[in-house]
Amino acid sequence: MFHDNKNLSSALEHCTENVVAPVERWEDERSNDVVKYDKLLRRGFELQWRVSSCSECKGSGGRCGFNSTTQMFKCFCPDRPHSSTCKPQMGKSKTKVIIIAVLGAVILILTLSLVVFVLRSQKKGCCWGSSQYFPDNTTSDDLSSKQDLEHDSKYFGIHVFSYSELEEATNSFDSSKELGDGGFGTVYYGKLRDGREVAVKRLYEHNNKRMEQFRNEIEILTCLRHPNLVTLYGCTSRLSHELLLVYEYIPNGTVADHLHGERVKDGSLTWPIRMSIAVEAAGALAYLHASGIIHRDVKTSNILLDENFCVKVADFGLSRHCPNNVSHVSTAPQGTPGYVDPEYHEFYQLTDKSDVYSFGVVLIELISSMPAVDISRHRHEINLSNLAMNRIIRHAFNELIDPFLRFETDAEILRMTTSVAELAFRCLQPEKDMRPTMDDILETLKEIQGIELKNKLELETSNNNNNNNNNNNNNNNNNNNNNTSRITKVPSSHEPEDVVLLQRLKLPVSPISVTANWNSSSTINSNSECSFSENCPK
Repeated sequence: MFHDNKNLSSALEHCTENVVAPVERWEDERSNDVVKYDKLLRRGFELQWRVSSCSECKGSGGRCGFNSTTQMFKCFCPDRPHSSTCKPQMGKSKTKVIIIAVLGAVILILTLSLVVFVLRSQKKGCCWGSSQYFPDNTTSDDLSSKQDLEHDSKYFGIHVFSYSELEEATNSFDSSKELGDGGFGTVYYGKLRDGREVAVKRLYEHNNKRMEQFRNEIEILTCLRHPNLVTLYGCTSRLSHELLLVYEYIPNGTVADHLHGERVKDGSLTWPIRMSIAVEAAGALAYLHASGIIHRDVKTSNILLDENFCVKVADFGLSRHCPNNVSHVSTAPQGTPGYVDPEYHEFYQLTDKSDVYSFGVVLIELISSMPAVDISRHRHEINLSNLAMNRIIRHAFNELIDPFLRFETDAEILRMTTSVAELAFRCLQPEKDMRPTMDDILETLKEIQGIELKNKLELETSNNNNNNNNNNNNNNNNNNNNNTSRITKVPSSHEPEDVVLLQRLKLPVSPISVTANWNSSSTINSNSECSFSENCPK
C-alpha cells in the first residue's frame, strides 16, 4: 500500500517505532471484510500525545492512551486508567514492607543469638562441639601419611606438626628418650628445630578410643588457661601416620616419682613443698570444675613438677565436659586402680565429686608417701584409701604419716599433716554428698598453709628480737620459752557422729580388682561405650 508514495516509504524505512491508531469504521463499511485503508486515510484522523507523559506511564507499568470524550491523556493500568502514571498498590506495598521488616528482625535476632552462644562457649570451653574435625570411628587404616596437613596449618588455634618433624625431635622415638607411659600412650623427650624442649605423647595403636582421647586433650587444653595446667604446643594431623601430642617439657618428673618412685631417694619433697603441691593441684582442679570439666584420672603420676616444684596437672584423655547445671554424666567407669570413686563404680554416674575422691587419695599419698595400691600390704589395706580411713578413724596418725616429715619432733608439722589427713577423710567418704567441693578443699588447704606461713613469720621475728639481746644465756632462755609457746598439743582423739557411724560400717574401697593385669601407674581403659545424659554432651 502506498508503495508509490516516496515520502511514506522513506518514513517507514527510517522510523524506529510504529504508532498504531485505532480508527472506527462507518456503518456502511462494517459489513465489508476488506478494509480500504486508502479511503480511511483520505478521510483523515486526529492523534494527540505527549512524549513525557507516555514515558512516565510506561515506566510505571501502564500503556499510553487518551479519553475519547475529553481528549485528555490517560495511562491504562492493570487496575484502572490513571491520569498520568500507575499509582502503587498501597496494600501490597505495605505487606511487602511488613514482610521485609519481620525477616530482618528474625535475621538480627538469630545473628545476635549466635554471637552470644559463641562468646559463652569460648568462655566456658568453646571447643566441646567440634567433633566434626575428629570422627570417632576413625581407624588406623583411615590414617594416611600421604595426607598430612601442611606444617603451618592449625587445629583450634594450635600448631600442627608434621610427623617427620617429631620423629626427628625424638630421634625416631628412641627408647632412651622415653619419659613414661600410661594407659593410652608413651611419652618421649624431644627437642624441636627451634630449640624448644618438648614432651611428645605417642598414642597406642591398639587403643580403639585413641581418637576420642586425642580430641579430648586438644579441646580441653586449647580452651582452658591456668598456670597449673600443662601447656599443649600442638599435635599432628588426625590423618597423620600416628596421633602425636606435643606438650611443654616438665623436667622434674611427677609427684609419684618423688613420693615412691625413682626420685624418692633425693629427699627433696619436704613438707612445705608437699603442702604447696596440694594447694596448687587443688587450685587446678577447682578451675576445671568451674569450667565444667571433670578430669576423671586424678593421681600423683598425672601431677607433674617443674624445676621449682610448681604443679602442672596433665593427661586429659579421659576428661569429660559436664555443664554446671547437669548433675552427672552416665558412663562406664574408667580410671586408675586405687583412685576410682566407689559410688561412680557402683552407679555409673560420674560427677565432680569423683575427682574429689581421687584427690583425697592424693592427699593421703602426700602425707604418707605410700602408693595408692600396694599388693604387698594386708589384703584389706591394698588400697591406700581403705588403710587411711582405718588409721584416721582410730586416730593412729603416727601409723599413717611419713616419718621422713619429722612430725614426731615438730609439733607444727604434726598439726598440719593431721589437718590434711582429716580433710582427706572428708574427701574419701563413700557417698558423694558427704564430700566437700574442690573450692572448699582449696580454701581449707590455704588456711592450713596460711597458719604455717604465719607461724614461720612469728618465729623469724622472735629470733631476730632474741639476737638483739646482750646476754647469750638470756637469749637461750628466751628461745626455749618461745619454742615452748609454739608447740601445740597433738589433737586429742575425738569421734564426731560421722566417724562413729563409719566405725560401724565396712568401708567400700576404690574398685577395679588388683588381680587384673595392670601397672600401678597405668590407667584402666574400659571398653564399655559411654552413655551420656541428655543434657550433658559427650
